[in-house]
Amino acid sequence: WARPGSGFTLLFESFVLQLIECEMPVSKVGQLVGEYANRIWTILNYYVRGAYQREDHSQVKELGIDETSTKKGHNYITVAVDMDERKVVHVTPGKDKQSVSNIQQYLESKGCKAEQIEEVSLDMSPSFISGSLESFPNAALTFDRFHVKKLLNKAMDKVRQAERKEHELLKGHKYTFLKGEEKLSKSQKEKRDSLLKLYPTLGEAYRLKVLFDDFWEIKEEGQAELFLADWCSQAEESKIFPFIEFVKTLKAHWYGIISYATSRLTNGVLEGINAKIQLAKRRARGYRNIDNFITMIYLLAGKLDLRHPHKFT
Repeated sequence: WARPGSGFTLLFESFVLQLIECEMPVSKVGQLVGEYANRIWTILNYYVRGAYQREDHSQVKELGIDETSTKKGHNYITVAVDMDERKVVHVTPGKDKQSVSNIQQYLESKGCKAEQIEEVSLDMSPSFISGSLESFPNAALTFDRFHVKKLLNKAMDKVRQAERKEHELLKGHKYTFLKGEEKLSKSQKEKRDSLLKLYPTLGEAYRLKVLFDDFWEIKEEGQAELFLADWCSQAEESKIFPFIEFVKTLKAHWYGIISYATSRLTNGVLEGINAKIQLAKRRARGYRNIDNFITMIYLLAGKLDLRHPHKFT
């Protein structure tokens, strides 16, 4: 009826676990049951870490790698996700080359050889790139579609900002040029179209931005390469400086962007998991203890079987 050394009954431990699984912050659970939060963390760590150790991660072939902070502007961790199973397989402190090596070493310890990893989806972090190339030599790298689009939107907004300095009519229209067609109202579309006609540089930048979206629909690597080469030529011929800078980024990461055509890998899975992580972080107002933060990530996104000692119905 009690786990040796626990100090709590199995029924109590199950009650605590299910409160946390229902998204109640650990500190609030402690207040509810009249225990220090550290003692609640001890229970949670025991069951989550045990479940994590039992997990079979030997069949992973496609990895997603991303980073997040334990609290705003502070310590970072790197999260590795099995893209097929859509679950976290490992979390390690830091966001550097060594972090990727730590992921590789963990997978090796679970029987997943480095050569087994066929695809890695990541952002354009130089540390993640070099770490992935060294740790997973057989893997094709795919740079995250959303990260590329974010850089393109940033270039678009720089053009708007430059034009805004000279034209008062552009005030308050940042998202008019960044939102997708489906997210704009009829009046917003009409206003956007009139502004694009008034300011040719802005119009050309917007044309290039919209044209780039066609790249994501291409499913053949050769066609993707031809399209991107042509797009880069048009962007360079436009002489719009933020877009020329964006082209330099594309060329520096060419292969990993082109490979999306065949891999279709995107960090959208990671974005969904990251949303859960950010929600947990906001509820806790940041995590001072990285180990506790990692435990919470495994609980929320590891698809673990905690093997509750007693399940309430």
